[in-house]
Amino acid sequence: MSNNETASSKSLVKATLIAIVAAAVILVLVVLPAEYGIDPTGFGSATGLTELNAEPTVTIEITDTIGGNEVIREVEIPGFGEPTPLPNPAVFQQEDEAPRTDTLEIVIPPEAETEVKLYLREGKAAVYSWSVDQGDVYVDFHGHDASFGPDFFVRYREQQEGAGGSGSLVAPFRGEHGWYWLNYNEYEVTITLIVTGYHDRVIDYGIF
Repeated sequence: MSNNETASSKSLVKATLIAIVAAAVILVLVVLPAEYGIDPTGFGSATGLTELNAEPTVTIEITDTIGGNEVIREVEIPGFGEPTPLPNPAVFQQEDEAPRTDTLEIVIPPEAETEVKLYLREGKAAVYSWSVDQGDVYVDFHGHDASFGPDFFVRYREQQEGAGGSGSLVAPFRGEHGWYWLNYNEYEVTITLIVTGYHDRVIDYGIF
């Protein structure tokens, strides 16, 4: 091997070693802090590289009352970015008061009928359960909007027979929403209805 070839080989090895060392330095000083938050030398923290890997945060002000005095302090919370808009704004409603709960015991004589309705404003929610003490009854769950006239109604569930039911409703319009029951038995039954929600009132139409 000539002297020129030997010199070229040595230069290549030297250049390769320099490249490896430089890559290792860049890895330790730059890539690990910026991409993975790993900062063994402290260089990433000193130069702000570790912040590139940090979870985004938002600073909010919290008001505390200490010794009768209001103290404002800053708190960092995770910054989750912009939320995806919901297609139905009635999914959530902020309320100033707790939901009300009403429990009714409705006695229906043989072959008699009744209606019980909740007055709900549009978008307000209620959950319910009802049960009959013996046998089955006919039930129809529906809603009325007086502004559309006395003949307008919507049915939330198919007409059915049974000994009870439960569910929830977000009112599609302001109006009366509830149940029609028919006791087709030859004996008296008692229906227990429990409703929790943001209804304004319960309307009991009595026996007819």
